[in-house]
Amino acid sequence: MPDVCLYFQVHQPNRLLPYDFFKIGENAAYENEALNAGILSKIADNCYLPANRLFQRLIEQNEGRFRIALSISGTVIEQMQRYRPDVLASFQELVASGGVELLAETYYHSLAFVHSNKEFDRQVDLHLEKLEEVFHIRPRVFRNTELIYNDAIAAKAETMGFDGIIAEGVPRVLGADSPNFLYRAPTTARIKTLLRNVTLSDDLGFRYSDPNWSEYPLTAEKFATWLAACEGDIVNLCLDYENIGEHQNKLTGIFDFWEAIPEALSEAGLQWVTPTEAVDLYRASREYSCDTLTSWADTERDLSAWMGNVMQQEAIEKVHRLEAEILAVNDPILTDYWAKMQTSDHFYWMSTKGGTDGSVHSYFTPYPSPYDAYIYFMNVLADLQIRLRRAQESL
Repeated sequence: MPDVCLYFQVHQPNRLLPYDFFKIGENAAYENEALNAGILSKIADNCYLPANRLFQRLIEQNEGRFRIALSISGTVIEQMQRYRPDVLASFQELVASGGVELLAETYYHSLAFVHSNKEFDRQVDLHLEKLEEVFHIRPRVFRNTELIYNDAIAAKAETMGFDGIIAEGVPRVLGADSPNFLYRAPTTARIKTLLRNVTLSDDLGFRYSDPNWSEYPLTAEKFATWLAACEGDIVNLCLDYENIGEHQNKLTGIFDFWEAIPEALSEAGLQWVTPTEAVDLYRASREYSCDTLTSWADTERDLSAWMGNVMQQEAIEKVHRLEAEILAVNDPILTDYWAKMQTSDHFYWMSTKGGTDGSVHSYFTPYPSPYDAYIYFMNVLADLQIRLRRAQESL
């Protein structure tokens, strides 16, 4: 039977004020502080705090046999420091339990690799520094924003010294192969690729609370039998942390499910491993050749969630076009504002997709429409360019 690796993404973006044309050049406050603080507190009370308490208790009760991995973005750490230091302390206590592995990512949860190797390097280094500062840990495994991945990203992560990288097990790339093995990109020599098991992860992340699902209600015991029946070395379960208590609220029984998971897997003869443990335990027995960019977002599992329409393409192109000038003025505040504008959520909110994907985008957006998201973003970017010009003139 395979081992089980459980990983959660923890991220919150900085949402913008309704920034209209008349604020350009006059108002240097971009972020909706009240909204950011309110959303963080809501999610902290529904998910972060109770889930952290639950997992810390399970780690202690199971004497370390139950283990998880977390990828915590730099932006959400900053929000916790600013608005809810008690929540950050809760994560620090959970990590200190010894049953949690932290993963590296881009500090601003950005699409930097697609546009700039230099900015990608800078953001990964910033994130590593933040994790050492806050948690006193330096990760060995990397996960790119929203599991954006291809052969080149795997090769880049290898040159940065990582031993493993997590990617989506995209069916069209896998073909007849199983995601339940460790893989190696054809462009690498050492780093191992861990593939998310799409079906089983989405059973927990999306279908668990759907009364129309044929397997509803899902119990821990039933799920454990599914895992035990899997082929391969390892099943990677990757999902948003907010699925526990926020996207699927307490009344769905989600906390009871996770409470029962360790015992159910133990009785089924399964064991937990972290990503780094999987890298150390198993050889990369197969090749995963992925020359196109993939992700875990939307049905296409590509970059269309952030770059699928003209608004998104223009916005992301314009913000990255400022890189050389922004970095040249060497203004930490200006650089930070610019980097926050790279957060992938800004472009996600501009999506005009319909159907199920469109509904998911609409669920997460803080704005009335994708067009408002675009307008606010472009107006803020225009103001940022004015501030850049003033900084250049003062040199």
